Amino acid sequence: MPSVTVADASVHYEVEGAGPPLVLVHGTQGSAETHWGHLVESFSADRTVIRPDCSGSGKTTDGGGALTVETLAAQLAAVSRAAADGPVDMVGFSLGAVAAAATAALHPGLVRRLVLVAGWTHTGAARQRLMFELWRDLARTDFRLFYRLAVLSGFSPRFLETLGAEGVEQIVAAGEPEPGLERQIELDLRVDIRPLLPKVTCETLVVELGHDQMVPGWGPTALHEGIGGSRYTSLDSGHLVLFERPGELVDTVRGFL
Repeated sequence: MPSVTVADASVHYEVEGAGPPLVLVHGTQGSAETHWGHLVESFSADRTVIRPDCSGSGKTTDGGGALTVETLAAQLAAVSRAAADGPVDMVGFSLGAVAAAATAALHPGLVRRLVLVAGWTHTGAARQRLMFELWRDLARTDFRLFYRLAVLSGFSPRFLETLGAEGVEQIVAAGEPEPGLERQIELDLRVDIRPLLPKVTCETLVVELGHDQMVPGWGPTALHEGIGGSRYTSLDSGHLVLFERPGELVDTVRGFL
């Protein structure tokens, strides 16, 4: 697994496939493998798929300081330049969508096309702040409690019912904390990329998830309204669309790219 040094971080990433470069960016409590590993083959036949571990996740290591959106954007830019010759297409999920939008804004010309899935512009709403604060407190107290809440609110009610009680318990039991989970949640609480959005000039698709309890529709709507000329679509899924509706997500991304 290659790596690139960015400030005090050794940022690891995976590269698979051949063709135009496609960078896949994970969200909070995710990594290159846990969020995107099962979808690599859906893209790698005709794409060079690049999957970074941002600070706090996977095999990336750093000094352990507070995370910023600018820090994550610098890491994504460095990985993109190290792994690809020329502009990249980039897909960001959740906090990864926030970081991907910031990357496109802060590093002009680096991102050719951008897909933002379940992203948001700023953490200002009372409900979202309450959720992230509860995440933080539960993660500090008992990761398993945090993860049970994440499963409950991350999938749509309909999807959870199709899994049944045993299936849900298997998902809960499989979860393991990322090393910088609390730092990522603290960043979730501080997100505000509104000043950066007018600087995003690449072709952009914003994806809303119709049953998202973590980032309701106002989050993607604000991204769409803030990025001039962006396109907008909705999928019938809870927040964790990577697992609930993976085929539909892949089709949407490939159709746009």
